[in-house]
Amino acid sequence: MLLAPLGAAAQALTPWSGGATPPLVLTALDGRQHALTDYRGRVVLVNFWATWCAPCRAEMPSIERLRRSLEGEPFAVLAVNVSEDAAAVRAFADRVPMGFPLLLDRDAQVTRAWRARALPMTFIIDPEGRIRYQAIGERDWADVDIRSRLRALMPGARPLESARLAQ
Repeated sequence: MLLAPLGAAAQALTPWSGGATPPLVLTALDGRQHALTDYRGRVVLVNFWATWCAPCRAEMPSIERLRRSLEGEPFAVLAVNVSEDAAAVRAFADRVPMGFPLLLDRDAQVTRAWRARALPMTFIIDPEGRIRYQAIGERDWADVDIRSRLRALMPGARPLESARLAQ
């Protein structure tokens, strides 16, 4: 597993061209099971991360700010921790409050299926369950352009706005 370069040189999200969305079914730190299919109808940010990854830790507060800014809209965050035990993840969560599920991929099978070869790595899933964008490396997820791109994917987005922002 590689660390992505520090400092998101470009806040841009890269359009996805890697094929179908792999399955994602994992247990969260709180013991609940989450499947990506449970989130149909919403835009979902799927973030692969680890507590030992400095850029991962640095971007978590901005992911939480993004989540809060889109509260009440069809949006969700799933943070997939890669290969760490629950105690390490819980210790991090106790220091950095987050209002989204922290999923445990202890054997990294889901991480491999998603081809997340660097951390942090993030995928944006549309309401139909298709990957639309990927981002390798740290981002300021509360960035206005990123939030606009996510809103453009949401049900009811104006077609003109969606087409313009998808480019």
